[in-house]
Amino acid sequence: MNSSGNEHIEQVLPPDPLTIVRSKAYIQALVLAALIALPVAAVAYVFLALVAWLQEALYTDLPSGLGFDAPPVWWPVPLLAMSGLLVALCIRSLPGNCGHSPSGGFQQGAPTLPIELPGVALAALATLSLGAVLGPEAPLIAIGGGLGALAIQSIKRDAPPTAVALIASAGSFAAISTLIGSPVVAAFLMLEVAGLGGTMLAVALLPGLLAAGLGFLVFIGLDSLTGRGTFSLAIPDLPAFTTPTVAMFAWAVVLGLLCPLLGWLIYTVALSVRTLVHARRLLVTALLGVGIAALAILFAESTDQGNEYVLFSGQAQLPVLIEQSAAWSTGALLLVIVCKGLAYALSLSAFRGGPIFPSLFIGGAIGVLAADLPGMSLVPGLAIGIGAMCVSMLKLPFTSVLLATVLLSSDAYAVMPLAIVAVVAAYVLTVWIPAPRSWFDRESVGTA
Repeated sequence: MNSSGNEHIEQVLPPDPLTIVRSKAYIQALVLAALIALPVAAVAYVFLALVAWLQEALYTDLPSGLGFDAPPVWWPVPLLAMSGLLVALCIRSLPGNCGHSPSGGFQQGAPTLPIELPGVALAALATLSLGAVLGPEAPLIAIGGGLGALAIQSIKRDAPPTAVALIASAGSFAAISTLIGSPVVAAFLMLEVAGLGGTMLAVALLPGLLAAGLGFLVFIGLDSLTGRGTFSLAIPDLPAFTTPTVAMFAWAVVLGLLCPLLGWLIYTVALSVRTLVHARRLLVTALLGVGIAALAILFAESTDQGNEYVLFSGQAQLPVLIEQSAAWSTGALLLVIVCKGLAYALSLSAFRGGPIFPSLFIGGAIGVLAADLPGMSLVPGLAIGIGAMCVSMLKLPFTSVLLATVLLSSDAYAVMPLAIVAVVAAYVLTVWIPAPRSWFDRESVGTA
């Protein structure tokens, strides 16, 4: 073969990952990822602490300061109307779109531009602290990626796009390192969203994994200084579970086929309402906030449970729901699934946040409900419900299995086969059924 042919082969062959890892530039990238992880994790911690402080101040301290023995039943209405108004003003007035619309599903695009960072942070703060039903993971990924990209571009203005993307990804890893229970789960989430794989997987993974580990350390250190916690999702004190049964596997398939239908309905409502949001954003988003508050009030007035089970992301409420599962009636569980699901759909249509934590909560409620089925119990019900509902909303099967098992701590090994069966069944049906579309303009999730 002639020399020109050899040159052509060299051009089309993929780069050798070992050569890249041994290079000086890659070692520099690792060091830079480690350095950037520290301030990014600190920013993420402050953001989460601010959200938690505002939630407590607005929903507990303020009504007490105004002389109420307990927050009045109507209390969420003005707060969520204000949330809708503030989010709409941010989206309409600030550069960028204040992050991705969550009605389009969980996604990761190009790093957030520096000029767009204030809009992402402010819209997410107005969403999360005032009670809308979304999680902090998507804004944190956007903020962490934007700060990472800003840092490397400030250090080296002529940095190639691949280097910017690598460090931006490390910033995102650091920002959510502790949020969903483990830096490994956070890393898996980021990799699956980005669709990375093949021989270059380790090259892309190492800086992010290093950043996630250091970010986790920063969260622990700041917790020891402030005492506000690490904001890590955990489900403690679960009963021991050892062996799955044939009946449990059968229920895993059944629930795995039911959860995608619920996920489809949630996205369909979100996309249908989103059509109205586009027409008159300020008015409609404020009214959606009132609708979310009304659903929380309906639930609280119909049961002996608080409105917080419908409001917020569900991160803080899920462990309490599971711990007190014996006190929940079947009717209350069904009503919280319906009200939380509708509030989730309204939040997806116009607010700014991530879809993970509400899907975890709804899946957990389904798991508690399923615990009373013949041949079932609480722990396998949780693994099945959380896994199936997560993959129905996120379309990330590997991350969904990890979330459904890692959260169950010591029971993880025993329930993993059940979670896998439920996730596979739910994922296959999610892929097979038609994509959710708006009832008004046939807008699909992929183009939302």
